[in-house]
Amino acid sequence: MNVAIVGGGISGLSTAFYILQEKPETKITLFEKSSRLGGKMKTVNMEGFLFEEGSNGFLSNKPDTLELVKLCGYEKNLLRSDDNARIRYIYKDALHRLPESPMAFLKTPLLSVLGKLRVALEYFTPAKKDESDETLQSFGYRRVGKEMTDTFLDAMVAGIFASKPDSISVHSAFPAVVRLEKEYGGLFRGMIAKKKKEAGPGGVLMSFLGGVSSFIEHLAKSMKIAIQTDANVTKIEKKDDKYLLHVKESILEFDKVILSLPAYEGAKMLEELDEALAKELEDIEYSPISVVGFGYEKFSHDLKGFGLLTTTSSNKKILGVLWDSSIFYDRAPSGKKSLRVMIGGKRNPHLALKSDEELIAIAKEGIQETMGVNDTPDVVYVKRYTKGIPNYRVGHNERMKKLFTLLKAHKGLYLSSNAYFGVGLNDCVSNSKKVAKKFIEEAL
Repeated sequence: MNVAIVGGGISGLSTAFYILQEKPETKITLFEKSSRLGGKMKTVNMEGFLFEEGSNGFLSNKPDTLELVKLCGYEKNLLRSDDNARIRYIYKDALHRLPESPMAFLKTPLLSVLGKLRVALEYFTPAKKDESDETLQSFGYRRVGKEMTDTFLDAMVAGIFASKPDSISVHSAFPAVVRLEKEYGGLFRGMIAKKKKEAGPGGVLMSFLGGVSSFIEHLAKSMKIAIQTDANVTKIEKKDDKYLLHVKESILEFDKVILSLPAYEGAKMLEELDEALAKELEDIEYSPISVVGFGYEKFSHDLKGFGLLTTTSSNKKILGVLWDSSIFYDRAPSGKKSLRVMIGGKRNPHLALKSDEELIAIAKEGIQETMGVNDTPDVVYVKRYTKGIPNYRVGHNERMKKLFTLLKAHKGLYLSSNAYFGVGLNDCVSNSKKVAKKFIEEAL
C-alpha cells in the first residue's frame, strides 16, 4: 500500500510511526514543504541558548507522548522540569504568586474577599441543565464568578491558547472541566470525587535534552519512510480509487493520504476535490502570536519559577514570560539565564505582527513592567506566527462533526493535526494514534 503523509510536524511523524507499528510493510512517503521536519516544534541554538519556537514540552499525567518516546527508544533523553517550575505567577496590578494550596488561595491578593466567597459558592451552584456550548467566560461566570474568571481563567487561556475567555469554547478547549460539571454536578464536587479515586501527584512538565527538535530528529530516523523536504503539495485530486498529489512539477499517485498540517493549508489543497470540505477547514480560526527569546550573561532576577502570565485587566502588551532556564537546566549555558516573551494572541493580535525591532522593544518593556528588570540581553531571537495556535470558537465541536462527516465521502483521506481535538503535544500524539488505528482498521 502506497501512502502519502502531507506535513512533517509531530502529528505527521507520530501517525506514520503508529501505522508502521502495526503494518510495517506500509510504504509511506512524507512530504514537508519547508527544509526541515517538526513544524512549530523547533529548537534554535544561539550561542548555547536554546529557544523553542513553540511548545517546550508536555505533561506526564497523560500517557500519550511518554508512550511514543519509549516505543521509539528516546526515553534516556527525557528531561524533567526543575521543581521550581511548579511556582507560577500572575501579573494583575502587580506580580503575584499563583496560590498552590487552599490556605494560599485564602491569602492571595489576586481576588477580593467577595471574589473568594463567590468561588467557594461554586460547590452549591447548580449544574447547567442543557449541553449547549458556551464560552469559557460564560462557564466561568456561572460557576466561579466574574472575578475568578477575569483573573485566573483569563491568564490561563492566554497561556495555553493565546486566546480570551470570551473567544473560546469551553466544551472544545477544556472538555475535562465540562465533564466535571456534567458527571458530578460541579467542579469542586468533581475534584473531590476524582481525588478519592485517583490518589497520587499531578503531572510533571517534561521535555528533551537539547530541546524538542532533538526528539523530532530521532523520531524521523527511527522509521523506514521516504521523507521529502522542500516538497510543497499544491493540490490533491482523485482518479478512480487513487489520490493524485501535485508536488513541484510532478503528479504522484497514492492509495491513501493523511493531511497532517494546519487546516488552512489543507483547505487550499482540497479546494478542487471538495469545495465544502475545504471551506470547513478554512473556517477554523488561528490566533497570531510572536515569541521573543532573550539570553543573558548576567540577569538581576533569580528566575525561580515557571514564569508569569498577565491578565487582560493589567493592560500589558505581553501575554506572559516563560523563565526557560529555570524550567529546564539545558536551555542556557551554565551560570546564564534565558526567557521567552509571548506577544499577541486574541488579546492583541495586531502586536504579534509588528516588526522584529518593535517586538523586541515590547518584550523588553513587558519584562521591565512585570518583573522590574532592565538588563540588556546578550542574545535575541524572534519568531512570528501570523496563524499560530488554533482557536476553538463556540460551536467548534459541531463544526468538527460536520467536517468529519464530509470527510467520509473520501475513502482513504485522513486528517491529523492540532486543528481539531486539542492543541498540546499530548493531544497531537493521541489524535495521531487514533488516526493510525482508523487507517489500519480500514486497510484490513
